[in-house]
Amino acid sequence: MAIKTISAALSDIGRVRSSNQDSGYAGYQLFFVADGMGGHAGGDIASAICAQKIALADSLYPDAESASQALLDTIWRANASLGATVKEHPELAGMGTTFSGITFTGNQVSVAHIGDSRIYLAREGVVRQVTTDHTFVQKLVDTGRITEEEAAVHPRRNVLMRVLGDVQSYPEVDTEIIESTPGDRWLLCSDGLSGVVPIEIIKSILISKIPATEAAELLVGEALEHGAPDNVTVVVVDVVDAALATDFVPTPNFVGSSANEVVIEERRGGKFIRVFNSINILELLRKPEETSGYVPESDAYLEKILRETKRRIRWRKIRQVVTVLLLIAFVVFGLIKAYEYTQGRFYVGLQDGNVTIFKGISESLGPLKFSDIYIKTAIKTSDLNPYQIQLLERTITATDLQDARRIVQKIQETMPDE
Repeated sequence: MAIKTISAALSDIGRVRSSNQDSGYAGYQLFFVADGMGGHAGGDIASAICAQKIALADSLYPDAESASQALLDTIWRANASLGATVKEHPELAGMGTTFSGITFTGNQVSVAHIGDSRIYLAREGVVRQVTTDHTFVQKLVDTGRITEEEAAVHPRRNVLMRVLGDVQSYPEVDTEIIESTPGDRWLLCSDGLSGVVPIEIIKSILISKIPATEAAELLVGEALEHGAPDNVTVVVVDVVDAALATDFVPTPNFVGSSANEVVIEERRGGKFIRVFNSINILELLRKPEETSGYVPESDAYLEKILRETKRRIRWRKIRQVVTVLLLIAFVVFGLIKAYEYTQGRFYVGLQDGNVTIFKGISESLGPLKFSDIYIKTAIKTSDLNPYQIQLLERTITATDLQDARRIVQKIQETMPDE
């Protein structure tokens, strides 16, 4: 069955960042996201250059294999452009970007991926992650050395093993060809979504029947609701029957940094490159923001992260034990203080037919009682009038022992004469 696509792309700076280092693209056959790294000194430039170069691969190809190769060649050319840019502008050293994209050829989808942006596929109510993060902690998860839960909170979870940028000429890019059918929904996103919003919420939106535009808006909205500590970019692509009548008209749509122009300025005899209108002079004076880092894949660094993980787990267990002990101590201390408080209180009531002074409080908690008989007087219940009996059955609270004795004396004075 012939297919066509309906897409939506949306990018937001988030609630913390001062500039948007993400880029996204939704075009005719090609869709992708790129998440820049390197702080405001280059992350936005890296993703914008990458996006604008790779978008040139948005074309029709004779088959999926040709599309995959063309996309890969374009990715490598974009990587070369980033390297050349760093050579011309050394102040951008260390900049880079992730890339996760798909291109359609008939009913087949060519996937290309490097970094930790993600591609998800929702089909018949099931959502699966198509790509694998190129991070050190993900490799530790894949080899069974740490858990997904431990990876999610690891302080180095954003250290990448593979990126495009100021790296080797032909970085390793994961490629795959997948058959697509009407009803499929594809999501391409930066880690501003996948690293912030719980996966169950993402899945529920993807399997819903809402339009692609609304789905994109909801996903970004969820990231903002969860604090949006990073830029968030999403591209949603719905696959439908080619014969289905729709109002959607495909057009090249850049979002994030790639929606702006990368320009070179000359100031005081030097050349400076920047994304036009993406940052202002106040932001240039800010301390560089912490973003994803890049370290070439190595066993030594992997072992370093594993040691950090074990140390973190050990200290977490110690903190948990200490926290439990402190809570127990707090509860015990509270109970002791509460008991000491009750033992400084007195009240007057009835016990076995006699007016009695009790030490403690009359309240109880289930089987626990907080009072004891202190003095059982010689005053009999039978010697009291109905009103006195009613008061004593409810008990009369005294401020101290002297006050309790005063209450007993008052009862004696008001007893009916024999």
